[in-house]
Amino acid sequence: MIKKAFKVYINSFGGLSKPVWLLGLVTLINRMGTMVIPFLTVYLTQELHFPLKDAGIVMMFFGAGSLVGTYIGGYLTDKTGFYHVQFWSLLLAGLMFYVLMHMHTFTEWCVAIFFHGVIADAFRPAMMASVATYSKPQNRTRSVTLTRLAINLGWALGPAIGGFLAKTAGYDWLFWADGLTCVAAAFLFRIALPKKQQIQETPEAEAVPVNSVYRDRLFLAFIFLNTIGAIAFFQLLSTQPVFFKEILLLDEAQIGGLMAINGLLIAIFEMPIVYILEKRFRLLRIITLGCILIGISYLMYNLTGWVGIAVLSMLVVTIGEIMTMPFANAFALSRASDTNRGRYMALYGISYSVAFMGAPFIGSVIADDWGFYTLWIVVGLISFVAAFGFNYLRKYV
Repeated sequence: MIKKAFKVYINSFGGLSKPVWLLGLVTLINRMGTMVIPFLTVYLTQELHFPLKDAGIVMMFFGAGSLVGTYIGGYLTDKTGFYHVQFWSLLLAGLMFYVLMHMHTFTEWCVAIFFHGVIADAFRPAMMASVATYSKPQNRTRSVTLTRLAINLGWALGPAIGGFLAKTAGYDWLFWADGLTCVAAAFLFRIALPKKQQIQETPEAEAVPVNSVYRDRLFLAFIFLNTIGAIAFFQLLSTQPVFFKEILLLDEAQIGGLMAINGLLIAIFEMPIVYILEKRFRLLRIITLGCILIGISYLMYNLTGWVGIAVLSMLVVTIGEIMTMPFANAFALSRASDTNRGRYMALYGISYSVAFMGAPFIGSVIADDWGFYTLWIVVGLISFVAAFGFNYLRKYV
């Protein structure tokens, strides 16, 4: 049994191209510096003494910048190619962390974090286009999953290291470390990956793409549902750390450790789970089940004040994430062709940007005015609505 499981695990990594592995390495180095954003709400409220609502608005400006950056990144990817977009996004985002370190007022933070979001998330559609270009069509879902593995392995290390640094050395070290890893990833990308343009190929058989992303009604419905589902999920990065700090009374190191559970489990288990599920179930069915699990994970916080519920909830939300994000990526890619992939990936990325803009604002307002108990009920219901919608879309695919 163990031998068979090990064989499945090894086979799940087979057949991926060398450039995809290199892109995964670049992504890992970049994401190992994921220290500022997970602790930003805590930093703003605890160190700069912003009200929770103001911290939520700052995070909303980051989401707005992410939205603009994703659109620009998708446009530039289709016009100039993904290669230069990725390099300059990584490099300039790294430098922006040193700017953020010197921001102190509410207005300064809103402006600076907006431009950081623009620069950093121009990377997203370019990266998705590069994965599609460097990978073989039959391995595309697993190629996307490999980059997510790198993201989440970095996520496992980054917040844990960041929490330790914040507690022992101060928050300035988070900004330095995050900036340095972005710059290092930029130069590794430039040196190690071959420059390659989008290739001509037939999209996967999941769906037949149309010429314009804005005429693809099924995809637009998918984007809407993905946005509201992501609003629920992104409480993980906004209100949940404050909940851990203020309600469960955890310190930064403990919060970082909890977040590391999410990244570490995904890094270990996502690839074989995707390898098994993609052969047995259609994409939208898996995404539906994932949204249900994400909703349940937040509702669990209302069951008890026991600190251990945070660990159990993190396990459930991690399984839900594994069943939503890689398959949502694959569905979005399946709708695109080689001539409009950047725009499809931009709109797909914008759904997360809108969610990241709305999630902290919605979450902080509800938590501030009605408490975390009400927040978790609302978040759970939002996730269930997304699940119902994805399940309804199945009849049109």
